[in-house]
This record gives sequence, structure tokens and C-alpha cells, in this order.
Amino acid sequence: MNKVNHIAIIMDGNGRWGKQRGKSRNFGHQNGIKVIEKIVEASIKFKIPVLTFYTFSSENWKRPKKEVGFLFNLIKYYFTREIKNLIKNNIKINIIGNIKNLPKNVKLSLLESMKRTKRCNKILVNLAINYGSKNEIIETLKKMSKKRVPINVKNFEKNLYTKNIVNPDILIRTGGKKRLSNFLLWQMAYTEIYFIKTLWPDFKVNEYIKIINNFKKVKRNYGNI
Repeated sequence: MNKVNHIAIIMDGNGRWGKQRGKSRNFGHQNGIKVIEKIVEASIKFKIPVLTFYTFSSENWKRPKKEVGFLFNLIKYYFTREIKNLIKNNIKINIIGNIKNLPKNVKLSLLESMKRTKRCNKILVNLAINYGSKNEIIETLKKMSKKRVPINVKNFEKNLYTKNIVNPDILIRTGGKKRLSNFLLWQMAYTEIYFIKTLWPDFKVNEYIKIINNFKKVKRNYGNI
């Protein structure tokens, strides 16, 4: 039976969910936060060590300015409000992506959250913010060139945003789309992928558990027969 060490999630469908209810896309994003909390709680219960949520991609800057601004304010508001609960529940927060270009107040909030939860060890929650896998790969090669280290798989992985983090066993993408959207392309070479029609705000814990149970029975060959 396969052990689940890391689950990555593309939380697609928030905007469509909001529109379907005669509300704004931002209404969908607000409700999506509640699902993140439930999935983190379930992951702690099932002793899954690492979760990674695709929160804001490097391509999401192309969205309307109001939506982008709302997303950043939502992130900042959440960590300001919930930081004590995160520490109490022993949840470690880590940000992967280029946060240099984020609004200053959002960047400071994220850095503070990482600092205050760095000793937490029940679960590691990675948030991919201003993240794009192609950019990560280019930046990794630049780092290696600057350090003048040999280019090989081991050294490459030491310089990724996800250094020292086990690669995802499972990728879940909600919302019915069947694509990776420039997310953890290197890290997901042997990840089992589950594309789900359910829009993210409707994604339930029981559906999550079904995916985990299915994964446990999958034969993982890693290129072997």
C-alpha cells in the first residue's frame, strides 16, 4: 500500500462557482478559503506531512486588476486573522514562488507567517504564490551557474523552491480542466494525477479521501515493468 507524503492541489473553479450563483468571481475565492481549511484538517487527521496549494500563478497577473487585488487582500487578511490558530494547530507555512514582486504589505505578511510558524511540525503547507514552474527551472539553472556546481539531477533539486521537500505523490486539479498550468513540472515527473470535475468551493473531504484511498492501491512503476 502506497504511503502519501505530499499532495499538490490546483484549486480551479472558484470564479466559475461564484458566477454560477449570480455573484462575483471574488465570492468564489472567498468560499474557496473554507475548503482549504477543511482539506488541511483532513490531511492532519490522515497524517499527510506535506500539502501544496497553487494559490497564485505567475500568469494570474493577466486577470482583472480588481480580482488580483482582492486575492492579495484575501491572503493578507487570512494570515493576519489566523496566524495564532496556525501556530496553535502546529501548521508550518512555506511560500514557494517569486514573492519579490508582490505588494509590500502582502510580502511582509507572508514572511511573518513563515517566521512565526517555522517551528511547527504537524504539517507543512506550501502556498505557491507568484509561482511558475518554467520560471523556477530557469532561476534554478541561474543559481547553479552562479555557484558553479555541476549540472545534475541531485544539484538541480537542491536549488529548486522545493528543496528538501519530497516530490508530490498526488496532484488533484478540480474544476474539470485537464492541464498542469505550469505547476511543479519538474517535481511531478512520477506524480499520480487526478482531474476532478467538481469546482473547488464544492470539493468535499469525502472526495479527497476517495482519491487518497485510490492512490494507496495504485501500482507505481517509476519506469519499471
